Amino acid sequence: MNDESQNKMGTPTPEELREQVERTRDELGQTVEALAAKADIKAQAKGKAEAVKEQAAEKTAAVKAQAAEKTAAVKAQAAEKTGTVKAQAAEKAAAVKEQAAVKAASASGQIREKTGQAAELVKDGTPDAVLEKTAQAAAQVRESAARAGQYAADRTPDPLLEKAGRAATAARANRAPLIAGGALLIAFLLVRRSRGRNR
Repeated sequence: MNDESQNKMGTPTPEELREQVERTRDELGQTVEALAAKADIKAQAKGKAEAVKEQAAEKTAAVKAQAAEKTAAVKAQAAEKTGTVKAQAAEKAAAVKEQAAVKAASASGQIREKTGQAAELVKDGTPDAVLEKTAQAAAQVRESAARAGQYAADRTPDPLLEKAGRAATAARANRAPLIAGGALLIAFLLVRRSRGRNR
């Protein structure tokens, strides 16, 4: 038997053997790499850790976005309620002011009426001589006040005169109760004085 007949029967040639060895080496190299990759626990753990980090970052961002939305909604509701409360407080304050103004006007009217009635009672119950003396005293007081006012006006600085003018305007606006009260006081004092003399 020669070499050619052996080759035909299935014995590999040196070339074929080399090829088989190369293929086997490649397969073994690939197997070793696969086994090494499976055995590399650090690399696997690192990959899993990175995946977990990514998931955690995504969840954190979602939670932050939800919290921001809820905070904005709560702020909007609080602003709306604050506006409503302010409007209600302003309405109540206006109503209270109006009621106070009505009560003050009513009380002022009642005071004027009662002062007028008291002045009439004193006038009716006071002798004519006393009324004459009261009128004379009032005239003297007015005259003295006018002279004192002129004297004070001549020696008072202009800014002070302006303030006094404003005060006088306010007093004139409420003159009726003041005059009635003053007349009542003067009449009372004169009646008392005349009674004291009669004793």
